[in-house]
Amino acid sequence: MPTLDQLAVRVTGFLRWLGVPGIVLLAAVLCDVAVIGSAAFDNVGPRFHDLAIVPGIVLMAACAIWARTQPVAAAFTGALVLVCSSLVLNLAGVPTYSTVLENLSFAEIVAGVELVIFVVRAAHPGVAFAGTFSLVVACLLGIAARANNDPVSTLADGRNGLFGAGLLFAAVLFGIGARSPAQQQRKSKLGDLFSGQWPLVGLLSVLLFMELGEAVSVGPRAAPTLLCSLAAGALAMVGKRRPVLSAYVLAGLMLVSAVATRLVLRDHSSYVLAGGVPIGQVGAGAVMVVLLIRHTTTARAWPSILVLSGAVALSAMANVRRDGPTLDFDDLQPHILSAFLVLGISIATGLFLRSRDSERKQVVQSAVTDAQTAERMALARELHDVVAHHVTGIVVQAQAAKMVAGKNPQIAVEAMDRIESAGTEALAAMRRLVRSMRGDNPAGATDFSEQATMSLAADLHKMVEAANHGVFTKIELNLPDNLPQEVARSALRLVQESLTNIGKHAAGASVAWVSVREEQGELHIRVSDNGRGESQRGAQISGGYGLVGMRERVALLHGRLSAGRAPEGGWLVEAWLPLAAQQGAE
Repeated sequence: MPTLDQLAVRVTGFLRWLGVPGIVLLAAVLCDVAVIGSAAFDNVGPRFHDLAIVPGIVLMAACAIWARTQPVAAAFTGALVLVCSSLVLNLAGVPTYSTVLENLSFAEIVAGVELVIFVVRAAHPGVAFAGTFSLVVACLLGIAARANNDPVSTLADGRNGLFGAGLLFAAVLFGIGARSPAQQQRKSKLGDLFSGQWPLVGLLSVLLFMELGEAVSVGPRAAPTLLCSLAAGALAMVGKRRPVLSAYVLAGLMLVSAVATRLVLRDHSSYVLAGGVPIGQVGAGAVMVVLLIRHTTTARAWPSILVLSGAVALSAMANVRRDGPTLDFDDLQPHILSAFLVLGISIATGLFLRSRDSERKQVVQSAVTDAQTAERMALARELHDVVAHHVTGIVVQAQAAKMVAGKNPQIAVEAMDRIESAGTEALAAMRRLVRSMRGDNPAGATDFSEQATMSLAADLHKMVEAANHGVFTKIELNLPDNLPQEVARSALRLVQESLTNIGKHAAGASVAWVSVREEQGELHIRVSDNGRGESQRGAQISGGYGLVGMRERVALLHGRLSAGRAPEGGWLVEAWLPLAAQQGAE
């Protein structure tokens, strides 16, 4: 037996778990139970008869609590619960009472408002619209089904419209204000199913609402046909995943509905609103045709459409209104024209959506191809700039060691040490390239760019001191403060590639000069050598990838590049990179 303190702790924990929305909902449920309980034991009507409304209230409250974790599923379930509860109350003749909205209990209204808040707050806008719309339609159906008098006049009551619109507007605003990035990213299976289909949900909901209004006026005898229509609507919504199978099942369902309508509603032809076929099933069939055209091949779609059309034709022949004892063409002619019109609109809609899906797919594929091309180009530039720089140093050092090995072995040993160091650096650069290709770092990122620091001056001095290109280099720097990193990284690669080309191609070069300075809002890069102005491998300079990569880098920053023989001899590379707003101008 728990003590009072333990009981207080449990109650406090339960209230904390409920939160403010749950506490408000609990209070509403208790108020309804108090009112319904007193009515159930009075002398008016059968005893306990009023308690039939309690299960629907409890289920609606449970859906509102469930909506904290699964808002989409809870919203659609709550709408279904409200409709089914209203049908049960109508068939059983259970009296209802009114609060803010006529024929709806206080707890049902509170639960509906909370469901709208949760689904708007947490779901994708399209899915949120579908969930909210289903709840609104369920509310209207509940008011109409529970009406003691004319459902149409009950719905037309201005008080219901005014208060309902006010509650809906407040709930939607509150849900939008409570949205957060983390909640916007949450998904559910129902959300994925209804995502992008909310117009179809709205269409089917309106048609089923119209059919339900007619079914309420007919009475319990309309239940079999109405259930078939509700099942057809549900089948049309899940038919996106398996449209062909769903189409055949829907055709069978239409035939079952036709038989039930013929046997049960023979004297109530007014219930059949669309040429012998309930209007809800007509909408489901039209939606199914759209899904078949949109999501399947032509060879699979048309047989299914023919089967659906046959089911509609048989249903119309069985239940269309007759002017005489037998059915003739004059009875069917207007319905045939209407059927062809609906079928044509459905096919045209499916073709339009299919064309739009194809265009979107092409746009996505083009974007992916462009991104892959840009990534490959970035990897190619980094491979050429980084690895080729080290390999060039290895080749130069090996050639020098080969030339002096016979005369001075000590110099050859020192050259071997430098070759080992350059090889180690080349291997590290290759590993960074592999990591980038595997997705660890984007191509061209700072970590991949040979561990470049945030200081361009330090990186340039380190490169010159390594002397992997084999030519003595003098450097002169006058860098601005707050140099943009993309400019600094490109400047480093331009200097590196220029020195690499000097080591590979400059004939007789013994010294190189590097100058990087700010001039009139641009970073001016100048790299030259004292070679003889001719290339040992002229074809490679003109047709290789080094100069191509340099031009690409400069073009990305909207700069200018000049490369060619210098007037005083040797090779000269100059680049001007914008430092400020000029980069964004095109």
